[in-house]
Amino acid sequence: MTTAFDPIDLAGARLANRIAMAPMTRSRAEAERRIPTRLTAEYYAQRASAGLIITEGVQPTAVGQGYPNTPGLHSAEQITAWREVTDAVHARGGTIFAQLMHAGRISHPEVLGDGLHPVGPSAVTPAGQLFAGPGMKDFIAPRELTGDEVRETIEGFAAAARNAVEAGFDGVEIHGANGYLVHQFLATNTNHRTDEWGGPVENRIRFAVEVVRAVADAIGPERTGLRISPANRYNDIAETDTDEVYPALVAAIDPIGIAYLHVTEPVAEVRDLTLALRKRFSGTFVLNPATEGPTGPEALGLIEDGTADILAYGALFLANPDLPARLRADGPYNTPDTATFFGGDHRGYTDYPAL
Repeated sequence: MTTAFDPIDLAGARLANRIAMAPMTRSRAEAERRIPTRLTAEYYAQRASAGLIITEGVQPTAVGQGYPNTPGLHSAEQITAWREVTDAVHARGGTIFAQLMHAGRISHPEVLGDGLHPVGPSAVTPAGQLFAGPGMKDFIAPRELTGDEVRETIEGFAAAARNAVEAGFDGVEIHGANGYLVHQFLATNTNHRTDEWGGPVENRIRFAVEVVRAVADAIGPERTGLRISPANRYNDIAETDTDEVYPALVAAIDPIGIAYLHVTEPVAEVRDLTLALRKRFSGTFVLNPATEGPTGPEALGLIEDGTADILAYGALFLANPDLPARLRADGPYNTPDTATFFGGDHRGYTDYPAL
């Protein structure tokens, strides 16, 4: 019987186990240059016993930033700073992918600076507010991307992927989930376009497919992953045809031969769709399962029964740098401190004790 502690081949790379560190925004990058710090390197190196580390969301372009103090991969300084992180992880035998996250409309001019304005597939204002540094701000209407700008954005993902490889990453994960730009193209309430990028399902999946193809062409499909979250309402997303969109998307990207598909379940009711996507996708299947609280040891059975090839752990990995060892020993577990999730110093970041 296969267990979460068995090694696995990921598109030619051998992972020590089937436990992944899920991407988690921590907002601890150096503010002006949007670069990771030495504390960031320590944070990820502490967690190098994961079979696969997927970093926090990294903006592929300046206008892709969604939150204060998040890092980028679009400047020479950022590449150099990330190299310190990847070297630290590799020194401890880890494998690390950078998550490329373009926030799209989930941003604000006070976050972006430099006169930039949030963009999206259509000029639809999200409901709610976001933290913009000095305080909470109402969302504003994004500027609708022109056809040429859509193509430029796709190339921005590819350029960031090349930068990631230069920075020493083993690959990248394209963030197509949680209401950010790729997801905004997929959903009917955020994509009102009437050109080749909107309307019927085959048009609304086009942006995601073209981003995947461009990144795979730039760095190789074996270094490319995609994260999706079917039926996720986060960031004011409303999907009207989830059961049509995601099978079509997976069918379109499968021939590209990417390393993995990462599915995040917002609710347990989507499990049937998860299983259907699992059957459609021929590569490695990573799952962040729907759970009542943080994903815990009870989820390990999803590897044993074949639901997933790799399990992604979020908050529990945040608080337990040696999580694979703790899962194997059946605990004990440190409790995540929610007050230190975003921003701050080493507290709640690199000071969680190992066994």
